[in-house]
Amino acid sequence: MATTVEHTSEPTTADRLRDDPLALESQVCFALSAGARGLVALYRPLLEPLGITHPQYLVLLALWQDDTAGRPGTVTDLADRLALDAGTLSPLLRRLEAAGLLTRERSADDARVVHVRLTDRGRSLRAEAAKVPPAIASATGLTIDELAEIHTAASKVVAAARRAGVIGGGAPRPA
Repeated sequence: MATTVEHTSEPTTADRLRDDPLALESQVCFALSAGARGLVALYRPLLEPLGITHPQYLVLLALWQDDTAGRPGTVTDLADRLALDAGTLSPLLRRLEAAGLLTRERSADDARVVHVRLTDRGRSLRAEAAKVPPAIASATGLTIDELAEIHTAASKVVAAARRAGVIGGGAPRPA
């Protein structure tokens, strides 16, 4: 006599959200918030020897990208790209300038425009920072494909927030 084994699978996040839309474990905001804090904590010991914080690292990533493309960044462009307001970005730039990693200079054509350029020291830090992404991938234990999926989903959230006007910047830039 054959017996049938009934398989019950664990409920998915979508199932939990449908069953109880207020369940903490189902909340995208909770997953993103806790995940972001955890990820930034993984960066901390990698960035400390470089003498920079995670927000400063993000600024430098944008400036290294500009430098490679041969174009100077501006404070306005950086604020848009980093989804930061000027009040948050200015102290970051001031500390990076004090550390000798960048310079800020008002445009001769338009005094409202402030150009941000890497110094030689800021440029040279890029080689050391190149070790950070693979170390983060290793620390998370996630595959490149899994990290890419997370990036894609998180980028959609950022784009939705930009469209809703709750964070600055125009359309997200291609990676």
